[in-house]
Amino acid sequence: MSGKIRLYLVVTLVFLWGPLAAQAASYPDKPVALVTAFTTGGPSDLLAQIVSKQLSAILGQPFTVEPHPGNNGNTAAAFVAHAAPDGYTLLLGNNSILATNVSLYRKLPYDPLKDFAPITLIGSQANILVVSPMEKIDSLAQLVALAKSKPGKLTFASTSFGAAADMAGELFKSAAGINITVAPYDGAGPALKDVVAGKVDIIFASSASVIGQIRSGALRPLAVTSSKRTALFPDIPTIAELGYPGFDATSWHGLVAPAGTPPAVIEMLNRVALEALGDAGVRKSLADLGVDVAGTSPQQFDAYIKSEIPKWAAIVKNSGMPLQ
Repeated sequence: MSGKIRLYLVVTLVFLWGPLAAQAASYPDKPVALVTAFTTGGPSDLLAQIVSKQLSAILGQPFTVEPHPGNNGNTAAAFVAHAAPDGYTLLLGNNSILATNVSLYRKLPYDPLKDFAPITLIGSQANILVVSPMEKIDSLAQLVALAKSKPGKLTFASTSFGAAADMAGELFKSAAGINITVAPYDGAGPALKDVVAGKVDIIFASSASVIGQIRSGALRPLAVTSSKRTALFPDIPTIAELGYPGFDATSWHGLVAPAGTPPAVIEMLNRVALEALGDAGVRKSLADLGVDVAGTSPQQFDAYIKSEIPKWAAIVKNSGMPLQ
């Protein structure tokens, strides 16, 4: 390569990256929007509020939570995917948005791999397989035996199409080789009400949504879907422990920015996010929501997303779930 060409490349890089470096050095100098895919007051919104408050305290600029609910997270994802890549619009992504929706929808308004820059995996929430105490099902083994003896007779409450807890149920049906009839519901509230009443046999629910019912005895937990026991209920065994090695189906959350966001901004956000997640008060608040805190590098989060997509693509294909 000639000296003139080298000089041209150096000048070009300075021209292209100079403004971005200057921007990163002053970031953030105005409020940052943290977009969520769910309505105010739910577990995901509470998680976002906890994290955004701590980020605001560390960086000295407001991190405001902006709900964009709808279409199983696709509305929020598309909004952030097409936002300016300047670090001022972030997304609280989850397994639906970043991993499973690509297999559940014929056409997405975003690409989970190409349109986002991962920042960090915040943490995961174990889904818990629960039954009503009125059911004569005291263990996972008993549930599987009953399902095999009466194919299609047991019912499984589905809270919404493609929800993480529902996907955990589909994964378990495949792993156990059982046939359980899906009973669709519009949200976790009515689904849990019918499970408590014994109108539906089982449900896979996020730990945050069944904390009260488990502690009160209104629901009986059989197993958790995470690879390790959750700190929220350490006495509940994992499905993996109970005869299904490698079983792992959690609801997870992580921060991403629009693709093209300056690497220096991503690095800064990762650093302060890890600092926020290391705060004792934040960890306690997240633990109370059933969140097992992670905290990863952008590269680790990127690799995790890439591993989750084919995993759930296979489950969707085997389940016969209709594409939307």
